[in-house]
Amino acid sequence: MEKDKKALLEAALFMSPDPVTLNTLLKISGIESRKEIKDLLDQIKQEHEVDTKGIELAITQEGYQFKVKDSYIGQVSSLTPHSDLTDGMLRTLGLVALRQPMAQSQIVKIQGNKTYGYIQKLEKKGLITTEKVGRTKVLRTTKEFERYFGKSLNDIQENLRLVIGDEADQQLGTEVPDEGLEEDSGIENTEDQAG
Repeated sequence: MEKDKKALLEAALFMSPDPVTLNTLLKISGIESRKEIKDLLDQIKQEHEVDTKGIELAITQEGYQFKVKDSYIGQVSSLTPHSDLTDGMLRTLGLVALRQPMAQSQIVKIQGNKTYGYIQKLEKKGLITTEKVGRTKVLRTTKEFERYFGKSLNDIQENLRLVIGDEADQQLGTEVPDEGLEEDSGIENTEDQAG
């Protein structure tokens, strides 16, 4: 029954803390047709666009995910203190937010090679953008970053100063140069291979 299939998809999206891929939803639901599952997801999306719903179905690079609507995020964000971000990801995000535009190589000097994996995950979540400059990347936060935290960038910067601490702040200096960015060491992201 279509109603049961749609309910199962909603349950899967609700249970997962991360975006769910179309292939995973196909496997969970037992639906064989990509068109059928996309039609059901479109129905779910439309049903949650009404004003009486507090969540919406978001489509990201990683897949499908239920998210709290912008108009409610500020009131409920304290209930889940960003559990989908690891400490390393939060620290990386804090550095970017405080010192943007910021060279990836500078964060790597502070946090080590795991930073490559953190940056990759933060970009997939839409919280930062990366732009290739020479042999490094320049990182900046996005509008999704403000929506995610439910506050303005200025408020977030003030809060994140506590997260990254004075030591990292001193290592960074007072300003990040726009040109002459230091080059990466050429070490590729090995976090995914290492597990």
